Amino acid sequence: MDLRKLKTLIDLVAESGIAELEITEGDDKVRIVKFSQAPAQPVVYATETAAAQLSPVAVPAAAPAAPAAPAVAQGHSVTSPMVGTFYRAPNPGAAPFVEVGQTVKEGEPLCIIEAMKLLNEIEADKSGVIKEILVENGGPVEYGQPLFIIG
Repeated sequence: MDLRKLKTLIDLVAESGIAELEITEGDDKVRIVKFSQAPAQPVVYATETAAAQLSPVAVPAAAPAAPAAPAVAQGHSVTSPMVGTFYRAPNPGAAPFVEVGQTVKEGEPLCIIEAMKLLNEIEADKSGVIKEILVENGGPVEYGQPLFIIG
C-alpha cells in the first residue's frame, strides 16, 4: 500500500467521527484504530509484508499490559443485558438507586442503562445486600458485563 494513501487514511480517521477503519488490498491488510482515552492519535496495525513496505510509519510491537483487576466480592453478579451507558440515578441531580451495603429485594431498580437514546431500568434479579458496584456512573457497559455484586 502506498505511503501517501496510508497517510490520507490516517488523517481521515483522525478528523472523522469513526473509531476504526480496516482496508484490505490484495495480501496487504491495514487496520487503523482511534482510541478515545488518548489524544486523537490513531494506531496502525499492519501485516508483516505491509509493515516492511511502511517502514517510516510506527507499528506498535505489542499493546501495553492491562492493569491487574481489583478483587471482586463474592456473591451473585447482576450483569448488563445490553450495550449502553450506565447511570446510578434516575436523573443527574437525584440520589443513586442503590449504595454499597443497602439491602435490595428482587425487582427493585438498581440502575439505568441508556441505549440508543432509550433509558432502560435494570432491576435486581435476586434479593440481598449490595456488596459492590462495579461500574462508574456515566461509564460505558458491554453486554454481559457485571454491574453489581449482591450477597
